[in-house]
Amino acid sequence: MTSTIFDFVGDNSGEWQVTSMTAYKGNPIESVSHLTKVPLGDLSQSEKGIWSFKGIISNLRYTEKEEKDKLTSIQEDLGRKNATLAAFIPIRKSETWWNLAQDERRKIMESKSKHTQSGMKYLPAIARKLFHSRDIGEAFDFLTWFEYAPADAEAFEELLDTLRKTEEWTYVNREIDIRLKKV
Repeated sequence: MTSTIFDFVGDNSGEWQVTSMTAYKGNPIESVSHLTKVPLGDLSQSEKGIWSFKGIISNLRYTEKEEKDKLTSIQEDLGRKNATLAAFIPIRKSETWWNLAQDERRKIMESKSKHTQSGMKYLPAIARKLFHSRDIGEAFDFLTWFEYAPADAEAFEELLDTLRKTEEWTYVNREIDIRLKKV
C-alpha cells in the first residue's frame, strides 16, 4: 500500500539540494541545505531534521469530475527521471478564506482564478502533488510539491506568476518558496 502521509524534512543532508528559499508572504523558516520527502506509516511518526512539515494526500476538494478526468488523463506522476528540479511551497490561507463556504471557495478558485485551467496548460511537463496539512494541525494549510525538467523551468515560473496574480492568492498569508535540485 502506498503511503498517503509524508514528512518533508529540511536538514543538512537529503535527497534534494536546496537552491533557494524565499518567504513570499509571512515569516520565513530556518534555512536548510537539503530536503527529503519521507513516506510515513501514520501521523504519530516523525522524522528529525532542522524542521519538518507533515502533509496528507487527500481527495480533490474543489475539482469537478470532468476536471478530474482531464487532469488524470494528462498529468504524469512524480519521480520522472528527467525531472531533476523541484519546488516545495508550503502555503497558509487566511481565516477569511476558511470562513467562506466551500462553494464560495470553489467559485474563487475556478470561476474567477481559473486555478485548474491555468495549471493544465503546463501538463504533463510539470508534475504536481498537493498535501493537506490544515486538518492535522500543521503550521501550513497546504504543502505543494512540483517536479520538472530543467528545460521546463521557465514554464514553471510562468505558472507560479499566473497563480500568484489571481484573486485566490489574495487569501494567502504565508508562502515559502523552496527550490530544489535532485542530488
